[in-house]
Amino acid sequence: MPKHTFHPDLRRARLLPRNMPVGLGRRIAGLLTPRAPRGGELVRIDTDVSVRVFRPPNATGPAPALLWIHGGGYVMGSAMQSDDWCRQVTRRLGAITAAVEYRLAPEHPFPVPLEDCYTALQWLAADPDVDDSRIAIGGESAGGGLAAALALLTKERGVIRPVLQVLSYPMLDDRTAHRTDIDPASLRMWGQKSNRWAWNAYLGTHAAPPPPLAAPARYEDLTGVAPTWLGVGTNDLFYDEDLAYADRLRQARVPCELHRVSGAYHGFDLIERTAAVSIAYKESQMTALERALGAGRSENGAERGSVGN
Repeated sequence: MPKHTFHPDLRRARLLPRNMPVGLGRRIAGLLTPRAPRGGELVRIDTDVSVRVFRPPNATGPAPALLWIHGGGYVMGSAMQSDDWCRQVTRRLGAITAAVEYRLAPEHPFPVPLEDCYTALQWLAADPDVDDSRIAIGGESAGGGLAAALALLTKERGVIRPVLQVLSYPMLDDRTAHRTDIDPASLRMWGQKSNRWAWNAYLGTHAAPPPPLAAPARYEDLTGVAPTWLGVGTNDLFYDEDLAYADRLRQARVPCELHRVSGAYHGFDLIERTAAVSIAYKESQMTALERALGAGRSENGAERGSVGN
């Protein structure tokens, strides 16, 4: 597509800001009161970490599971924003889904948010209703960055082995914040100003270069990490870093499905949910989860049978 051209389905693109007002986003999030989700439950794991859990009705035997991690630049957002997606996964695939409420930077810089996500993953794997051999992890934006780091952390610790990591326009590389060759005219919702602030907040006092688990693009050996679905739009600030990560995964012989969307901006599928291109993007994630988790359900909850890996 020509430079600055947005996908024709994304009609709101030209009305959106190039940078997310992080301060406003943090203030709005601070006003939200956690409440149990419709059709699910709010579970407090410990004094710092909670999860929003959705369970398939009438499940027989241990079910597959998904841990989902919300976006927000590591500095804002809430697990509540993932309720609709988690309900869809549970309804479609018969999976138990849990969205983790992790602590945010700058009050809680790396490694606190990542360890909170690992705590939630441990809780999910220990749930007696979960088949711990069929657990996927995923997230969007900073949540995708945390999912990528969590996949690397599980590789290091060797206790839980996710069958898939779903990385939706993941925030992976702090070095992008220092690039001077990016034209802001193509960007929407997340630009260099927001990115620099967020990375500084998340990395805190860590000396440069930061620990590889803080910025997964810096992690040297990707061998043995979970198979991957990675999606990103061409008008996303993270486009280059995400394509580079997908290429490195493939070089490490990690199965990686790359879903590129021409003319899509950061968070397009959350902002313009009913656009055909957004629906197709989410359907690609769902299909990848269905294959990896090994079974699905129809919209009315009936078993659809096994799905080949």
